[in-house]
Amino acid sequence: MKRIAVLSMIALLPLLAACHTIQGVGQDITAVGKGMERSTK
Repeated sequence: MKRIAVLSMIALLPLLAACHTIQGVGQDITAVGKGMERSTK
């Protein structure tokens, strides 16, 4: 039973990492947009 749980967690790790990566990209895009707004003012 523990072996199945461990294997499941290992299989899900890439999905969790991808979520954090996508979130980081979204934050970067937001920062660029805010920077462009400031430069036009």
